[in-house]
Amino acid sequence: MSDAILALRGAVQARLATDAALTALIGADRIFDEAPRAQRGLYVVHGDIEARDWSTGTETGCEQEFALVVWAGQSGSSRQALEAAGLIVAALDGSGLALDGHVLVNLRWLSSRLAREPRGGLPSVTLRFRAATESA
Repeated sequence: MSDAILALRGAVQARLATDAALTALIGADRIFDEAPRAQRGLYVVHGDIEARDWSTGTETGCEQEFALVVWAGQSGSSRQALEAAGLIVAALDGSGLALDGHVLVNLRWLSSRLAREPRGGLPSVTLRFRAATESA
């Protein structure tokens, strides 16, 4: 199941890295697997994932609910974080990503949540998606 998670994560990251509108807003190389320390400006971090068996009688499958988090860093701009979140949803919702060793059956946006970090008050938007994949 972890290979399906890694394949989807890689495809999502590749798709977002080539989105011209998102790159124009947040900058190049601003999508991370782990949160960077003391990062300024907008950036995106892969969040939590919950994966479940989605196999049929003939196909091995994986259902994943995953999060992407848009952080406003030191900019503190919830407006910019929301704009970036909207671009991410537009880039991923219903898209047909190519996955290594797997086939994407379905990818849908589930929810968005704007919050502020308790200590520093920096805004973030957590985007939740659902994906279903099958082994290729």
